[in-house]
This record gives sequence, structure tokens and C-alpha cells, in this order.
Amino acid sequence: MKKVVLSFVAVTMLMIAGIGIAFAAFKDQTKFLGSTFSTGSADIKLLIDLAAGTDSANLTDQKQAPSFTNIGSTWSQDYLLKLYNNATTNLLVSSTSDYETVNDPDDLRSYISVEPFDWNDNNTNGVLDSGELGTSYGKKTIVKWKTEGFDLGTINNGNVKSYVLRFSTDNLSDTKQGKTGIYDFIFDAIGL
Repeated sequence: MKKVVLSFVAVTMLMIAGIGIAFAAFKDQTKFLGSTFSTGSADIKLLIDLAAGTDSANLTDQKQAPSFTNIGSTWSQDYLLKLYNNATTNLLVSSTSDYETVNDPDDLRSYISVEPFDWNDNNTNGVLDSGELGTSYGKKTIVKWKTEGFDLGTINNGNVKSYVLRFSTDNLSDTKQGKTGIYDFIFDAIGL
């Protein structure tokens, strides 16, 4: 009986080996080794000198915000800025404000508005000249700028887009005189 079982196992092993050899003769495989996939990245920069180019020495991620003084009723002042798309793709740009209420205890954020405009700095002198103010993106208080933001369109890769932020007040009561508020403004980019 033991011989029969051993013979059966031996024959079975030979059959399996034969089938394996026959299968291997009809099977082949190829591979791609080490495929690399790199995604694009959203990368916007601020121009330090608005009249200069986009070399790396003139690009930054952060810039000191302006200080506005002597604000009263019907006050208005423009702030000019240029964004550079340093990414590999086109970018959709938006802007919001940010603040802590401790830095604005008298709620000036509800009285000061911002209105972003496209700026067509055709002569690239970094100065808002007559006829260069473009389309408005609407007007919002600093509070609404934080909660709703502004969609500022697309910047193609390798391009600069210029903006004017027009800060203003419509009505500012005498009780707000001598008060101070501190706010950040932020520009975000999403790759398309």
C-alpha cells in the first residue's frame, strides 16, 4: 500500500511539473520599473518692488502690510500689489482678511471696506496711472472679506497679475476716532 501511495505521489508530482513547464513555455511578463509621478504645486509670490521684474530677489511669500492713519468718514486709500504665479499650472486666486478681535476691540472692521480691482499696469512703472484701474470685484467690509472672501480670477503660470485694494469708510462716528485695528490680508491659490 505504501508503494502505491508513493507511486501515486511521484506520478502526481511529475504531472504537476510537466504542466508547469508547459505553462511556463506559453507565459511571459514585462515590467516598467521606477515610474515617477510628480504633481504640480500652487505657488504664488508677492513682488517686493512693483516696478521690477520676477527674478527671485524680487519675490517673497510675505510682505509687511501698510499702515493707514487719519481715517475718518468718507476716507479712501489705495494699496497696490502684484502677484506672480510661480507654479507649474494656472492658478485660481482668492483673497480673505484675517484678524483676532483682541486686535480690533472697537470693531473698526465693520466700518472699513475693501474693494479689489484689476490693475492694468501697462507701462510696468508700479504706479496707478490714469486709465489703468480695471474691473472691480465688489466692495465688502473687512468682516465680510473674512467670511466671504473675493474670487480674483486666474493667473496663468509664469505671469504676473496686478491688483488695487481700495480701502474706504462710508460713515465713521466720532466715537471711533483715535481707535486702532490690525488686520492681515491673505491671497490663496489653487492649481487648475
